[in-house]
Amino acid sequence: ARNKAEERAIAVRNGGDPVIEVQTVEDACREYAKTRPEAQGRFKRTVYADPIAKIKLEKLRKRHLEGWRGRLEERPARVGLKKGGEATERQRAPASINREMAVLRAALRTRLSPGSPGTEGAWQKALEAIPNASRRRTLYLDKSERQRLLAAVDAEAKPFVRALCNLPIRPGALAVLTVADFDRRTRELTVGKDKAGNDRRVKVPTTTAQLLEEQCADKLPGARLFPRHGGAAWTRDSWKFPIAAAARAAGLPPKVTAYTLRHSAITDLVMAGVPLLTVAKLSGTGIVMIEKHYSHLTAEAAESALEKLAL
Repeated sequence: ARNKAEERAIAVRNGGDPVIEVQTVEDACREYAKTRPEAQGRFKRTVYADPIAKIKLEKLRKRHLEGWRGRLEERPARVGLKKGGEATERQRAPASINREMAVLRAALRTRLSPGSPGTEGAWQKALEAIPNASRRRTLYLDKSERQRLLAAVDAEAKPFVRALCNLPIRPGALAVLTVADFDRRTRELTVGKDKAGNDRRVKVPTTTAQLLEEQCADKLPGARLFPRHGGAAWTRDSWKFPIAAAARAAGLPPKVTAYTLRHSAITDLVMAGVPLLTVAKLSGTGIVMIEKHYSHLTAEAAESALEKLAL
């Protein structure tokens, strides 16, 4: 009775809203994922069915997360999954491990402060990223190849894929955009729920604005800007099939993915001479990452410019 009375008192202080009690690692992850659909998928794969999920936050120690990390590293990654076929497995790549750790680290930071270095309470130490794990994306599609891909993709996915070709936005962030995120008067698109953290506003050119306006037609503000048939949002488990099929039909490399289109868009921006800081803001990526993966393109452009100066 006392516990019920205390819960009721807390509810009253919060305006009568139900109180969500966050006690365990799973609770923290579920709360964090409510506004981050991509995180929810990662937690389902790596956290909710793992022993770490039931650990109370107040008792969470570095050894618990070291155990979770060890199990993650030993768990093979599924690759080559085709519609109606079987998946093959391979050792999980360091970059993949880093991505899984990053989202758990972000969820825990909303509830826990970093522990003192050198102690068991330093839970964050177990989730430090593997250095030099990320690899530069090398598969690039030029504009004509992207046009071929777009011509071959099915009607349901075509608007979504076209937007990926036109904007250097992460597929997951594009998938959750709503009609309210596009301001037709200013041609500004507000991109949120992304790795960049804070929302960012991107002013789009006229051609892309026309695409967005077509997607807004006859929809309520809360509707998905790029929905699947029936109004559901695209996910990486649904967009990969039409993109793979279109790549085969267009005679493009079999490793073409949604992220290939993002990489190609960023590459074109850098090669066009757009400042790297601007590219970073447009793509929702830190300037350090853009410099790490794309600065070689600016060096090539500079060499070409110097060549034109030769007498």
